[in-house]
Amino acid sequence: MTGTQRTVLAVAVLGSFVAFLDSTVATVALPAISDELGGGLTTQQWVVDAYLITLGALILVAGSVSDAFGRTLVLRIGLWGFGIASIAIAAAPTAEVLIIARAVQGAAGAFLVPSSLALITANFRGSAQARAIGLWTAMTTTAMIAGPVIGGVFVDTASWRWAFLINVLPIAVTLVLLARGDFRDTRAPDAAIDVLGAVLCTLGLAGIVFALIEQPNLGAASPAIWIPGGLGVVLFTAFVLRQRRVRAPILPLDLFRARIFTAGNVATFFVYAALSLNGFVVVVYLQQEVGFPATLAGLASLPVTVLMILLSSRFGAWSGRVGPRWFMTLGPAVMGIGALLLLTVGEPFSYPWQMLPSMLLMGLGLSATVAPLTAAVLGAVSTERSGIASAVNNAVARIAGLMAVAVLAAIVGGALDATGFHRAAIATAALLFAGAITSLLGIRNRQPVERA
Repeated sequence: MTGTQRTVLAVAVLGSFVAFLDSTVATVALPAISDELGGGLTTQQWVVDAYLITLGALILVAGSVSDAFGRTLVLRIGLWGFGIASIAIAAAPTAEVLIIARAVQGAAGAFLVPSSLALITANFRGSAQARAIGLWTAMTTTAMIAGPVIGGVFVDTASWRWAFLINVLPIAVTLVLLARGDFRDTRAPDAAIDVLGAVLCTLGLAGIVFALIEQPNLGAASPAIWIPGGLGVVLFTAFVLRQRRVRAPILPLDLFRARIFTAGNVATFFVYAALSLNGFVVVVYLQQEVGFPATLAGLASLPVTVLMILLSSRFGAWSGRVGPRWFMTLGPAVMGIGALLLLTVGEPFSYPWQMLPSMLLMGLGLSATVAPLTAAVLGAVSTERSGIASAVNNAVARIAGLMAVAVLAAIVGGALDATGFHRAAIATAALLFAGAITSLLGIRNRQPVERA
């Protein structure tokens, strides 16, 4: 790996790290946020989903912008926006202000992930690219899992507000590396951005998620539920239909003609919905029902983080040599078994016997899944479309998490007690097994000659 490639990898990891970190760092702070600002489970859901709505919707636009105007410019915009929004969250006086700031932060985060991964695909080739994607995946996925640990330390030792200020240092370092680096980049100055499509997508998702989150409070028959929910479905449908005829779609539907790309994204939806659901319920349950301090609740997922660091790049390299199919099949299946082990959680609670075995299997399965999954999806498209392909895949992952958290109240039965926790474990396992079956049936180790 050359010096320039090492710098590229550092920029890609750091740029994505803050977006992935903040997608989960808030989870461990949710009980403290609702205690200070009020709102209970509904506020907790909105703190997570406000971020995911704009991240999931605008990451598609960011992919097109990245391809059109260059990865480095888009990364700079995202980093500055993310840092400013983080400061606003830390200073939020009310739950409403915090939720709005989280939405802005998600919008900025949308510019980080596809640009950083596309920067890797533009500067690495062959087995080096597979290994670089494995390292990127390991570090960014580790950020998602380490978020609750880092957030827990700040919640217990200072304030939940400080958990959102930890982005400042990595953002500053990334901006310095971007200024000094000489990277291979591509751009298409004549490209157009579908602004109307972005608006339709964002408002459509917002209406659907609002209905899903507020339905337990207001009832399905309430006009405050079915009007925004129905409007959201109409707007999101209009967004998809628009993508079939607009000159510069932010969601190029022709990408899905590639079988591996389609199967990989369906598997992504199932796996990341399960990860978001499991991450939310484990951290909140340990604090609110078991009585763990925030730091210990965050440390519950540490075995997953350790295994990701140790194994992800290896699985990525193995997948590059033998193909992704069996990694993407067995990985989610192992995680599904780990999720079912959470059914042993009960009174009296014992982390070593009731939760640690689950975390070990989740870490092993996740390590085997994420790098092959990313490589398979990006390998199904041409290099010049890697930015939008990365954006689509990441949007699918964020929307999956968004929907999983939005229907949380329905899954757990309105309360995250022991019964609700067990119901969430079963739902998590079902999603993971669905991801395994999708990969088994839809992924082939030999990439198609004709790519999307």
